[in-house]
Amino acid sequence: MRKWIVRFVSLYLFNLVVLWLIGLLLASVSVGWAAFWAAIVLTAATLWIKPFITRWFRGMAARSAHQRTKIGEKLTQYVLVLLVAAIVWVLVVVLTSVRVEGWFWGWVLPPIALLIAWAIYDAIDDRVEAHAGVVYDSAAAKLGRTPKVGGTTDASTSPKPGADASARRELKDGLTDEQRRMLDELG
Repeated sequence: MRKWIVRFVSLYLFNLVVLWLIGLLLASVSVGWAAFWAAIVLTAATLWIKPFITRWFRGMAARSAHQRTKIGEKLTQYVLVLLVAAIVWVLVVVLTSVRVEGWFWGWVLPPIALLIAWAIYDAIDDRVEAHAGVVYDSAAAKLGRTPKVGGTTDASTSPKPGADASARRELKDGLTDEQRRMLDELG
């Protein structure tokens, strides 16, 4: 659950910024306060609908892939990704109060901006989600909830005195103290 919350919140904040930038840079797109709801729709569409649509289109395109050249296949892949971005953008506009005017500035350019944003997020998502995870863990600690590591939070998982030294020895040769004792007894 923690993973999904962290992923959703970090992508939501990123999408909120992207939608505000689209609204600022493109005069034909009016986002305003609708960006808060539109970012939820965009995040949900990106996490759950986009992978489904992408798999469906790739499956359809794979049936005729043997008939295309390498350049034709790459062009087909790019068109499919743009088509997925356009579907996601239409969902955002239809399900929110984002207003668009003009077919090129309102319907063609924003999906291209989404593609660029997805590429940027793909490059930085590990770091963003790691930072969001740290924030989530610190908030959970302040609320008195300790994150479960390995499914347990009891005292048996707490480190024993001298565990640091044995951990360093284990990293050095890959053997635990018990394995090291067994080898010593053999030889």
